[in-house]
Amino acid sequence: MLLQMKGITKAYGGVIANKHVDFSLKKGEVHALVGENGAGKTTLMRILYGMETPTDGSITLNGKPLQFSSPADAIANGIGMVHQHFMLYPSFTIAENIVIGREPRRFGFINQFRAISEVAELSRQYGMPVDPRRVIGDCSLGVQQRVEILKVLHQGAEIIILDEPTGVLTPLEVKELLESVRRLARSGKSFIIITHKLQEVMDVADRITVLRDGEVTGAVDASGTNVDELSRLMVGRDLVNLQRKEQTPGQPILELEGITLAGSGSKPVLDHINLSVHAGEIVGIAGISGNGQSELLQVISGLAKPDAGALRLQGKDIKDASVRQIREQGLAHIPEDRYQWGVAKEATVADNGLMGHTDRYTKYGLIKGGKVREMVRGWVERFSIKTGSLDTKAQHLSGGNLQKLIVARELEHRSPFLIAAEPTRGVDVGAMEVIHGELLKRRDDGGAVLLVSSELTEVLKLSDRILVMYEGRIVGETRAEEASEERISLWMAGGKRQ
Repeated sequence: MLLQMKGITKAYGGVIANKHVDFSLKKGEVHALVGENGAGKTTLMRILYGMETPTDGSITLNGKPLQFSSPADAIANGIGMVHQHFMLYPSFTIAENIVIGREPRRFGFINQFRAISEVAELSRQYGMPVDPRRVIGDCSLGVQQRVEILKVLHQGAEIIILDEPTGVLTPLEVKELLESVRRLARSGKSFIIITHKLQEVMDVADRITVLRDGEVTGAVDASGTNVDELSRLMVGRDLVNLQRKEQTPGQPILELEGITLAGSGSKPVLDHINLSVHAGEIVGIAGISGNGQSELLQVISGLAKPDAGALRLQGKDIKDASVRQIREQGLAHIPEDRYQWGVAKEATVADNGLMGHTDRYTKYGLIKGGKVREMVRGWVERFSIKTGSLDTKAQHLSGGNLQKLIVARELEHRSPFLIAAEPTRGVDVGAMEVIHGELLKRRDDGGAVLLVSSELTEVLKLSDRILVMYEGRIVGETRAEEASEERISLWMAGGKRQ
């Protein structure tokens, strides 16, 4: 056995993140570590990578007992980690990002030519094509993921930890990544993949360890299990198979006509966008990241002003309205980037829950703190948000639990129109079931929902109508019952509507 972690326990005060966890890894193996948000997956890997010290337990690598006090120790022993949020310098080239900290030098200066040569050879050797001279800020998220893996390979990693590696990738990029992982495993590299996407686990893993509430609930061979069994091990129950009811949409709630937004180049970022979302309807937008979806949401929510076109919410012109005015007109917004747009990281869970609800919970200039806490406590129970208390700072919540807090806060508005951008990014199957159920309930109750998701299965499952964006234009539209993954994937890659 290449790696063994035995009896790993990690306590933060009275909170037990890991409880007597056993985990092992063979050479050339892909081992998936799955579990609900807050189950202890990332904590266990942070211990292995030297970012945390275990309260109890032991680690052996190639039969030798080890305890790392920093990531530098882990890297020196051939363990690398690719974090959920990429740690790359946008203004640096791919080559500079990969060799950073281990730059080849000549006469005391960085040897750029040799750095480019080393990265080109590394790229060729491991079958992960990149252009070493390209600036990271100009690269797709799929290429950035590849760069992160090449960076740890350049550091000499034999064991590579991937934390939610497909969370921001398109279906094609996911397929390419999983193929790369299998190819590297065949060459002798060993992988630990932290993820909640069970079908991807079945596609790539050799073995699977499931955590729930910090404890191992199962360790199985991928060939001897299935998605349903893994779901039960994760959440402790069978999941509900949600069905979208057929219903006739009502009046248009959101209307866009000819919306155009100029970009920095010759082509507009948004090019004459026409769309509508009706009461009792979910309209899904699919597309590879960077094709105008983000800018479209900024225009609708008032964060950006279009250069041309008409924009109406509940029949009222909101083209020149402020963010607050648009909110008051009937918009709620689950943002695509929870850290940039969704929370104040230094504020508490309770204070983040209050955001957008201050008018409702303020009297004579004073906030009704007890009522706010009662509201947020209800969300914690309903959405199974794992937090030490309502006074915990938002930055200390896992990404999935933070996402559940934002979703609960925005659904609480009960607004006629809801933007749901990447609503289940980084959440587990149990939370995904709850969020999908809430979106369908909003639609069944007569709400209008605009769903933007990089998860094509999510768009297909929830949407009544599906639009596809490519290079700032809507290049395809279909009813859900007529949609297919192949057809939409073709439009996403720039194929024209038949």
